[in-house]
Amino acid sequence: MDYLPLFASLKGRPVLVVGGGEIAERKIILLRRAGADVQVVATRLSAPLQQLADQQQIHWLAQQFTPSQLDAVFLVIAATNDRALNRQVFDEANARQRLVNVVDDQPLCSFIFPSIVDRSPLVVAISSGGNAPVLARLLREKIEALLPVSLGRMAEVAGQFREQLKQALPTTDARRRFWDRAFRGRFASLMATGNEQAAQDALAAELAQPDAQQGEIILVGAGPGDAGLLTLRGLQVLQQADVVLYDHLVSDAVRDLVRRDAECICVGKRAGEHGVPQHETNQMLVDLAREGKTVVRLKGGDSFIFGRGGEELEAAAQAGIPFQVVPGVTAAAGATAYAGIPLTHRDYAQSVTFVTGHYKADSAPFDWAQLARSHQTLAIYMGTMKAAEISQQLIAHGRDAATPVAVISRGTREDQQVLTGTLEELERLATQAPMPALLVIGEVVALHTQLAWYQPHRQAEGYRPAVVDLA
Repeated sequence: MDYLPLFASLKGRPVLVVGGGEIAERKIILLRRAGADVQVVATRLSAPLQQLADQQQIHWLAQQFTPSQLDAVFLVIAATNDRALNRQVFDEANARQRLVNVVDDQPLCSFIFPSIVDRSPLVVAISSGGNAPVLARLLREKIEALLPVSLGRMAEVAGQFREQLKQALPTTDARRRFWDRAFRGRFASLMATGNEQAAQDALAAELAQPDAQQGEIILVGAGPGDAGLLTLRGLQVLQQADVVLYDHLVSDAVRDLVRRDAECICVGKRAGEHGVPQHETNQMLVDLAREGKTVVRLKGGDSFIFGRGGEELEAAAQAGIPFQVVPGVTAAAGATAYAGIPLTHRDYAQSVTFVTGHYKADSAPFDWAQLARSHQTLAIYMGTMKAAEISQQLIAHGRDAATPVAVISRGTREDQQVLTGTLEELERLATQAPMPALLVIGEVVALHTQLAWYQPHRQAEGYRPAVVDLA
């Protein structure tokens, strides 16, 4: 280990920065966030630094560097484009046992600035020892995505409960178990959603009854397949889950993002196959939450668009189980975007209607006349088995038989396939489409040949729309 990671308190401590340009600006911003008393030596200051000096937020000490300026400072930063001056600052600081950093010159550094993920008071620092700063920055970006912005405030709230916890739980091991549950459970979820008062109430209730177990259910939309379309909040929730109940529509790539030690249970249904009945899924969610677990219900697309998410949360509400919802990219939005089919377009469609082809037998029939209007887009979920009826009814109610249609199979995934044709050919297209598939009906489908940008298997061959025309 070439560098010992340290977190230094700079509040009120004098720090000397030699240089007044853009590089010095970046370092001074960071130093001021840490509360340092910044002293600057530079022949001139950039406009932002001059403004800080005028406001007495930094001290412009001198225009020329002299070694005596190092005598009363805590650490030193050289940020000039004069290599000889930078070397002089380094040598004089070293002679006085001052920590010194010469920006972008790693051999002339007795300390280095790491890449920082700031969730104060929680701070994560990443360093490559100056060997690969870009790699350190990329790692920081990945960690930024995993750590909710609420973590800092959550740490502050937790600090307010430390003394109470010491009195209620005298052993270190008991306190550790308490915080482990709190930071994975309801307290963390409420802080993440900004409901701080409810979070404090939940923490106080758990402190009053530390052996009581209070779980929750989090409904997460996994998106249409591409793991990159999972929301940031969805990713964070998957990392705190104790158990995940998922559907067949959730891709392997998304399931790979679940916390490694979480239990994963498939409760999916497929047309023509026996699956877990909905009422059993509802009861399983409730039972697992009553065990004090954080239960994630992971559903393809968006849980509130033909995903029965409302039914599952009704069961949670009736059982008194707390819950929250993380929306997802619905299949109609994701699959059509990856197929290069805009759902609306000023020249082709002024509205879009989402329709399910799978509905209860006793539900209200479709308003076919309304659905058959031209210059609107129909995005039909789970409609392949009723493609013949859909085609016949729309044509019978006035939709042109030559209206462009697309059947998008496994949208946004590496094996995405798009079949195009006309409304009178919809049944034939649907019978040849792999599942799951989305039906798209409307004039906007004609744009597919121009806008089909997503070609996962043909990138090396250059751009070409993946159109399969069965006409």
